Amino acid sequence: MSGLDLLLATTARLRAPDGCPWDREQTHRTICDCLVEEVCELLQAIDRNDDANLREELGDLLFHVVLHAQMATEAGKFNFDDVAREVNDKMVRRHPHVFGDGVKLGDSEAVVKQWEQIKLKEKGAAKPTLFKALPPTLNPVLTAREVWKQVQKKVLDTGTTVNRAAVATTAQGLSEAAAGQKLFELIAACRDAGIDPDSALRRHTATVVAEAEKHGTPQG
Repeated sequence: MSGLDLLLATTARLRAPDGCPWDREQTHRTICDCLVEEVCELLQAIDRNDDANLREELGDLLFHVVLHAQMATEAGKFNFDDVAREVNDKMVRRHPHVFGDGVKLGDSEAVVKQWEQIKLKEKGAAKPTLFKALPPTLNPVLTAREVWKQVQKKVLDTGTTVNRAAVATTAQGLSEAAAGQKLFELIAACRDAGIDPDSALRRHTATVVAEAEKHGTPQG
């Protein structure tokens, strides 16, 4: 019996009528905070280059996937095999340069562009937009990074909302350690000034997006 089959069986047993009271009480919604915590612990293991802990945290994250799939199975909606097959099919479809007769791609930028084109074709677009839709729960730092990526990629006009010269100057020779220090000091200063850094960044990113949409032409 494979490790995955064992985990599937164990999870089903935990959710059985005579299983674990805590596991039986959980719903997709009630364990959202636990899922976020597991992802954060996984990122910490990666940051620390701790392979043993990385293996453990990957297992904890996998258990959450299996648990959600088990709940869906009990509700008659889908099962773990459906989840695995769907993501596998997606990977194959969106990598025609590997699994199909698509033109071989020479760099990651071309791969990302092709991925987005295939995704757009699959899902369709109700309305052409400058920025691709991002999960509303994505943290402000990752949202800002993605917005800036799109601004550069599409050469968008952000007016005075971004000091591009300052960004370019700061980026020159910037190391991870220096970036971490600058970010920490800025967050610490926000705390001392009574400013919520998450809210400040989220609102300014929204301002950048609004300015770009005012000046730009939707890519569609």
